[in-house]
Amino acid sequence: MNMEPFARNVVHFVRLLRGAGLGMSPAHAVDALDALRHIDLNRRDDVRATLACLLVHSSDEREIFDAAFDLFWRDPDWEGKLRALLLPKVTNGMPPPKRNNRLADALAARAAASKTPPAESKTEEAHARITFSSQERLSHRDFDTLSADEWRSLRHQIRAHRLPLATEPTRRLKAASRGTHADLKASARHAVRAGGDWTVWKYRAAVERRPPLVLLLDISGSMSAYSRAVLYFCHALLQSRERLQVFLFGTRLTNATRALRERDPDVAIAALGQNVADWSGGTRIGATLAEFNRRWARRVLSGRATVLLVTDGLDHEAIDVLDAEMQRLRRFAHRLVWLNPLLRFADFTPRARGVRAILPHVDAMLAAHNLDSLGAVGRELAALSRHTPFGETRWN
Repeated sequence: MNMEPFARNVVHFVRLLRGAGLGMSPAHAVDALDALRHIDLNRRDDVRATLACLLVHSSDEREIFDAAFDLFWRDPDWEGKLRALLLPKVTNGMPPPKRNNRLADALAARAAASKTPPAESKTEEAHARITFSSQERLSHRDFDTLSADEWRSLRHQIRAHRLPLATEPTRRLKAASRGTHADLKASARHAVRAGGDWTVWKYRAAVERRPPLVLLLDISGSMSAYSRAVLYFCHALLQSRERLQVFLFGTRLTNATRALRERDPDVAIAALGQNVADWSGGTRIGATLAEFNRRWARRVLSGRATVLLVTDGLDHEAIDVLDAEMQRLRRFAHRLVWLNPLLRFADFTPRARGVRAILPHVDAMLAAHNLDSLGAVGRELAALSRHTPFGETRWN
């Protein structure tokens, strides 16, 4: 077998995966070519397994890899496959394949590059107005409709975001130049050092402390795009806030706080994708909340903690367990706020059984489907005080 055309195709395949948003580099193509020399290239399954071992780094990337492999190595008709990916149709009574924006954009860029001759390089002047306009459009886009390039831009915007979160006064006091509590002992010691003249009063003021924040994030298949964006948001919060705990749940509960303390958010979230077994799988909200209430609630929900529950609430089993565990979680938490991506629909009404079981126990329900909605949640957290209610959206 002539390896030169095959080697070029492997390099193009790695470039396709990089265009789809996977973290590929030239070293991955070199490793893939070296590994393929040791297997039988006539066995398609062996080629797929070898490339997957080297090029797939997390469970959520496997879907993109499989779709790209089937398209790239089966049919050279890029335009027909691209149209089928962008405009899926129902055939033979089977449901259409799930649209993958990242792969579709990468295929479109490759198809355009194969038809367009290389143009002369031109120096383009960047205009601030165009940049701000693109950022403003991106802030309104739904997370589930973003392309690979838009995801990269969104990650940079979230990473640069810092939130001055609200603090609350505690019962502890500290020395201060002015305050509401006179410090008689400190004032007397100063008078002794001054020769008996009581000329200066010392004071003590209440210590300000951020209340704990606990985030329960649904990572099931229907929440995949939204949970990834919220994780970047949580990473930005962890850079400016120490008392934040992050838990992931699908079919089981995972404490992700330590993994998100990694300085690079891309590395942290990639590690979570590799280590969390139920990523983009099913959902058992009631069972996972029961585990949280039993193992973690007393440890992390002390000190007037605010709980952010991020889920679409689409759970259809053990609704009585979900209702009981939500009621129990409400007793532990000082505030319980539901961030629901389904609020992106203007005509949303709480009809699903899981949604109706969660709703009576939350203080507020807010949207969490784009960058603007996450910014609104951040502003609520920054303005939060001991006596102010959280949010305004409440369904009965």
